[in-house]
Amino acid sequence: MEETPLMNLDLRSPLIFLKIHAQMGSEFPPDLAKNEEILLCFDLDPLQSLNIEPDPELLLGSFVFAGRKTDGDAAPQGEAVSLPAGKYLFVQKRGVTPGENWLEMAIEQQKDGLWELYRPENRLFVRYLHEDGQFVIQLFRPL
Repeated sequence: MEETPLMNLDLRSPLIFLKIHAQMGSEFPPDLAKNEEILLCFDLDPLQSLNIEPDPELLLGSFVFAGRKTDGDAAPQGEAVSLPAGKYLFVQKRGVTPGENWLEMAIEQQKDGLWELYRPENRLFVRYLHEDGQFVIQLFRPL
C-alpha cells in the first residue's frame, strides 16, 4: 500500500455528491463499485481534534453525512452534499482493501499536521474511490 505524505491542499472547486442515507463507520464500504466515489463527513471531538496524542475512542464525533457519485454524474439529482472548496490537510492511501480502517490514518494526519503547526478544524472528510486499478482512501481536514 502506498500512502502519500501530509500535504496542504487548496481545493479550487467543490466535489458534489448525491446524499445517501446510511450510517457508515470507519470501515471501507463493502459495496463500492469501480465507477463510484463515496464521501463521508464526521465532526470531531473539539478537544481530541487538537491533541497530538488523541484518544482513538473519543476522536470521532457525530456522523454528519454520506454521499455517493457515479462516473458521469456532473450534477447529481436529489439532495446534494459536498466537499467544499478550500484549504485542507490531505493524505491518501492507495491499494486499500475492504474493511481497512482509516481512523489510524486520520490520527497520523492529525499528529503530522499539528507537528507542522497547522490548526485543523473539527471536521473530517473521508473520500473512497477507485483510481488506476486500485481502491484509494483520501482524508481531508479543513484548515
